[in-house]
Amino acid sequence: MLLNVALWIGGLALLGVGIWQVRPPLARYRSLQATEANLRRYDDWRGPRLVDDSVRTGADEMRDMLRSRVRLWAAVAIVGVVLLVAGFLIR
Repeated sequence: MLLNVALWIGGLALLGVGIWQVRPPLARYRSLQATEANLRRYDDWRGPRLVDDSVRTGADEMRDMLRSRVRLWAAVAIVGVVLLVAGFLIR
């Protein structure tokens, strides 16, 4: 019984922290994606820009960093869910 409660508390804590921490980078990542989509629409309307698209920009680096942070905190939340389920399965 004590192990179950410990797993539930640990699972809820990890799930809460994971969800809390994943929100800001996910919102910023979505904002960068929306900006990129807007640039693509502008290029379709106006014509291609004279910018070399093969060069990595700061936005590309930021997008990669945000994606890795989202993966990290999503993994923490998933571990929390696993602990919650384990708390119900272990007797």
